[in-house]
Amino acid sequence: MKDKGSKATMDFYNMSDFLKGQSSKIITKLSENDEAAFILKNGKPKAILISKERYERLVQAGINILDY
Repeated sequence: MKDKGSKATMDFYNMSDFLKGQSSKIITKLSENDEAAFILKNGKPKAILISKERYERLVQAGINILDY
């Protein structure tokens, strides 16, 4: 897990990484390290993948991502 006091940066993964069978590796890394990452298509951010723990903290803080 990254130091909560430091400025966090997010990794970037291309859609092609998921198509090449890397999805399990990527999801496991994000989950184990409690991280978030941009998913890119043609070099442009299309989605963000976050760990379950990070999502649960958002919900516990009263943030419903489906409202935005």
